[in-house]
Amino acid sequence: MTNAPREYPDRPWVGIGCIVFRQEAVLLVRRGKPPRIGQWSLPGGAQHVGEKAEEAARRELREEASIEVGQMALAYVFDAINQDENGRALYHYTIIDFAAHWLEGEARAGDDVSEVAWALPHELHAYDLTEAAHEAIAAARIALGLG
Repeated sequence: MTNAPREYPDRPWVGIGCIVFRQEAVLLVRRGKPPRIGQWSLPGGAQHVGEKAEEAARRELREEASIEVGQMALAYVFDAINQDENGRALYHYTIIDFAAHWLEGEARAGDDVSEVAWALPHELHAYDLTEAAHEAIAAARIALGLG
């Protein structure tokens, strides 16, 4: 891991996410640390130096939700940039999201999340997800052949 700051970074951080489906339900986590503390999102975190992207996704799922998944497919890539009041990049993450089917483990909050949930498609609106999260979930459904 590096000592480079996440706030006001000198380069984007690579964030790895995983969109996990258990039948029709998708795994969501409530963030326990900044940025977006207290908000619901997809599980994920920063990629470590020397760690392959898919390895990072699997590690984050184990750390945040204690689950394992099957084969992964690349689903969505986007930039999450939060600016301060002066327009300067406070946070900048390039997020690489993988899609996978749940394989085993009982989802429970761990690491830097405070809560986990399996949400059905008609329930997603109640979690106040970002537009990017909705787009990533839709892309993951396509990547996994779910429609």
